[in-house]
Amino acid sequence: MSTASALPHVSSLQPVPVKNMSATTPQRNVAIGYLRAFITLLVLAHHAVLAYCTFVPAPAASLNTVPPLWTAFPIADSARFPLFDLLVGFNDAFFMALMFLLSGLFVWSSLTRKGTATFLKDRAFRLGVPFVIAAALLAPLAYYPSYLQTGASGLSGFWQQWRSLGNWPAGPAWFVWVLLAFDCVATGIFVLAPKFGEKLGEQLSGISRKPFVFFMALAAISALVYLPMELKFNAFYWAAFGPLFVQTSRVLHYFVYFLVGIGLGAYGINRGLLAPDGKLARRPWLVWSNVAALAFIVNIVIGVTAMRLAGSSRIWEAAAAITFTFSCAASSLFFLSVFTKYMQRRRAICDSLSANAYGMYLIHYPFASWLQYALLKAHLPAIAKGSLAFLGTLALSWAVTAALRQIPAIRKVV
Repeated sequence: MSTASALPHVSSLQPVPVKNMSATTPQRNVAIGYLRAFITLLVLAHHAVLAYCTFVPAPAASLNTVPPLWTAFPIADSARFPLFDLLVGFNDAFFMALMFLLSGLFVWSSLTRKGTATFLKDRAFRLGVPFVIAAALLAPLAYYPSYLQTGASGLSGFWQQWRSLGNWPAGPAWFVWVLLAFDCVATGIFVLAPKFGEKLGEQLSGISRKPFVFFMALAAISALVYLPMELKFNAFYWAAFGPLFVQTSRVLHYFVYFLVGIGLGAYGINRGLLAPDGKLARRPWLVWSNVAALAFIVNIVIGVTAMRLAGSSRIWEAAAAITFTFSCAASSLFFLSVFTKYMQRRRAICDSLSANAYGMYLIHYPFASWLQYALLKAHLPAIAKGSLAFLGTLALSWAVTAALRQIPAIRKVV
């Protein structure tokens, strides 16, 4: 389970007037860039506290244990804190889908401006190269503490068990390769239907004049693609080919959000649903906070019931899948509304976080797992351990990324 917000399509620079702006003009939006950075913080928090959730399984006896739950939970601490369950559950319900939506915002304008060949070359450079490095080097480094927690030690033993897995766990980098795959699909759509983005944007702009209708439509469409996949594979199944992992049941759900991002971006990220003075941004706390909270609570209640009745009825499983999509849509619109409303002015610390967010996503996982491993024997409550793991992961990944970005070659990629 993991994520990014590393959204290399997203800029966090000063917004520009929308007058006389075409979809091919590069648009910049402070709110969108800051939302990307905020989701990156949620990603870091998600992985930092995962070891202290009540549902985390016991440490594996070996990396060859089946199923390999250690790939989702690299460290399992005996200290647990139930409220971390809510944080992880809330994140899991929406932040990956919203990340794909944000990633799609600039795809169509980039394709129109650069052309397909240059666009794909740029995506391969910005996404493919980091994925290879993250999967080949950072993922084994992040999972080595899992091996140590089995009671074993030594690089040779770790390498022997790692090679016998049959695949190559890539950790949170899965998001990067899936995003690259979605970009390739979008390129194919652009070749076959060059006006697809603009037409989709026009359709979405009509719906977005009534944000609640937009919410219902987004939830319903994603439910149509997610429900059959979830019933077929369930939310815990990940398909893998070498280092290419993907949560099978959610891949089409994520693609729906990516397409919505393409449409919103093609119409104009300062117009329609994302307009600072639009209907979505007018009452974010009064309306969307309540909708998001209610949808999440309903999903949690039905989801827990479905797990308790597993095997006796698939009706509850289907209901959990449907309420999941509504919770995802509600939380996504809540954060879009809040950032569109309140985050239009630049702030130095937010600029720094936004500039470094992609790199922080790529390198944070080893910091999180090693800090959790270092805290295993500390006589501290779980809330303290989780807080220390998050703050340490945040500080280290931010500082290291900022330092690495001083190198021109790395700055071009990250």
